[in-house]
Amino acid sequence: MAQLPAQAAEDSLAARPSALLEVAESIAHHRDLGELFHDLGARLHRVAHFDFLNLLLYDSERQVMRLHILESQQPTSIQRGRESPLGQTPAGRVFETQQPYVVDDIDTETSFPALMETLRGENLRSFCVVPLTTAQRRLGSLGFGKTEPYHYTSSEVEFMQQIARQVAVAVDNALNFQSAQAYQQQLARERDRLRVLLEVNNAVVSTLDLTELFRAISASLRRVMQHEYTSLALFDSATQKLRTIALDLPPGTGLVQEEITAALENTPFGPAFSSRTPQRFSRADLERCDSALCRRLLAEGVRAGCCVPLVTRERVLGTLNVASLRDASFSQEDVDLLSQVGAQIAIAVENALAFEEIANLKNKLAQEKLYLEDEIRTEHNFEEIIGESTALKGLLNQVRTVAPTDSTVLISGETGTGKELIARAIHNLSSRRDRTFVKINCAAIPAGLLESELFGHERGAFTGAIAQRLGRFELADHGTLFLDEIGDIPLELQPKLLRVLQEHEFERLGSPRTRRVDVRVVAASNRDLSRLVEEGSFRADLFYRVNVFPVVVPPLRDRRDDVPALVRYFAQKYSRRMNRHVETVPAETLAALERYHWPGNVRELENLIERAVILSPAQILRVPLAELKGPHDGAGSDFATLAEAEREHILNALEESNWILGGPQGTAVRLGLKRTTLQSRMRKLGIARPR
Repeated sequence: MAQLPAQAAEDSLAARPSALLEVAESIAHHRDLGELFHDLGARLHRVAHFDFLNLLLYDSERQVMRLHILESQQPTSIQRGRESPLGQTPAGRVFETQQPYVVDDIDTETSFPALMETLRGENLRSFCVVPLTTAQRRLGSLGFGKTEPYHYTSSEVEFMQQIARQVAVAVDNALNFQSAQAYQQQLARERDRLRVLLEVNNAVVSTLDLTELFRAISASLRRVMQHEYTSLALFDSATQKLRTIALDLPPGTGLVQEEITAALENTPFGPAFSSRTPQRFSRADLERCDSALCRRLLAEGVRAGCCVPLVTRERVLGTLNVASLRDASFSQEDVDLLSQVGAQIAIAVENALAFEEIANLKNKLAQEKLYLEDEIRTEHNFEEIIGESTALKGLLNQVRTVAPTDSTVLISGETGTGKELIARAIHNLSSRRDRTFVKINCAAIPAGLLESELFGHERGAFTGAIAQRLGRFELADHGTLFLDEIGDIPLELQPKLLRVLQEHEFERLGSPRTRRVDVRVVAASNRDLSRLVEEGSFRADLFYRVNVFPVVVPPLRDRRDDVPALVRYFAQKYSRRMNRHVETVPAETLAALERYHWPGNVRELENLIERAVILSPAQILRVPLAELKGPHDGAGSDFATLAEAEREHILNALEESNWILGGPQGTAVRLGLKRTTLQSRMRKLGIARPR
């Protein structure tokens, strides 16, 4: 084994005190252990003999010796961080015994054979390991090694121990400094995370608008968690899908507010929603999803993400999601923080949804109140269906058949036949009778406003839209909507109507949100829709959709048997309204009315009877038959002379008073005549009481 020349040994011995001072100076100037050992290696070569200088520290949690620093003058394959069990290395023995361990030649060393074989491969032939210990604790070991056999004297070993004592203080200080820094960083992270929770809580209690809440939460999370994407997805129970209501994408892309809807199995958020537990996902999970949302995330370069469910006491509302452009970006700490934030957001979302539902219901009730008040002020043609004719009975049989179903009904018939009354009968006989019956005359509303009337609009959707308005479809939700004169709907609006009939969904003007309704539609038209389809002014697919169950209301001329009943009904109705006492309708008058062709149908008859009540101060209805003109009218042909008309009028009055001429209830009083005058007229006209 090599020995130092005597003079070199003496010089080395003399330089040791100054070397120790240099070690102390180096320790004072270097806080980083790597820089310290690099500097020590340069300074100690003058007083100590080594080619390798290493530092191994004990890990109390894992009970191993870990290589922290290795200074070598030649290439080596030994990597920093290498770990060895405590009892399988000389460093471990030194740590346990606190005694130096010296090997002059590893070829003769029998202990630790596996390690010795590794050291031979690194061309290490001799080494000395001394304990690294302070007055407070054991840290590890400091090792010196050479590439040739060498005998370390007791003086050299003692000098190495002195060096190790000073280095131990530096290592202990460095470890304490690192621990303090780590603790400070942990405290800073805890502070920041608690601040985030406080900011989220403040946002939750200060706003009910989900978009504003989402903006505040997204900004707070970015300060404590590195990610590029945030989203809030809510579950739509009607469609059984997750609806992404807000997306905050990487800088430059901005906040995307259009809603993206996808089935649970086609989103990376589905597992978190279904399991009610936080879930992390990778790019491979996104590639397995087939939805617009996943394609959007893949296009943005997202590689990893984390989702936490928004759970309340009763249900899962949706998920809060973050994603990153880097793989495996979210630690368990991040997941825990997101879970806490998600718990607060769930409360806010539940409150916001409840507030929105209450506001919508309040708005809807106000709209229904206005609508129903308008309905109360509106005069209906009649309060119930009047008549016993065969044609009417056939129509009512059809109504009874289709009413219990939710099928769309198309009511056809001439104007004035009572199509709205049939629509009300269908509603009243259906399971929806306890809900609203909403009507709209498509011909009475300008084409530019009809879409707003049907589907509603948001504030600011167009000039004059100063407030949000519910459309007739929303007012009729779970009820019946009567589309009168459907043939007058503009061609450009018909596709949207077709969609709501088929899919039961639509969007308000100025709103991207799709709304679902459950409405039974009853349509009516006095025009031939099939002819309109041929002319190109009515869509064929819409015609087939509304023509599921066609009902034809017969004109009044096809149900002449119902005219007497209708006349009496309208006479009583307007008599009560005008405080009149009309009680009798002459038979000749009824016969004339039955023979008339009634181009205006029931509406024309009603208007005529209203005028007749106005013109009838007594108990007998005086119908202005002269107004009934047309090719088929029978008016005027029955009264060839004034005498005949007078005779019939007196006969009717006598029949109503049971042929009693005098007295307060007699015929003379009814006709406004004296008894003697009445008797004279009767003799002149040949009127005698029948036997």
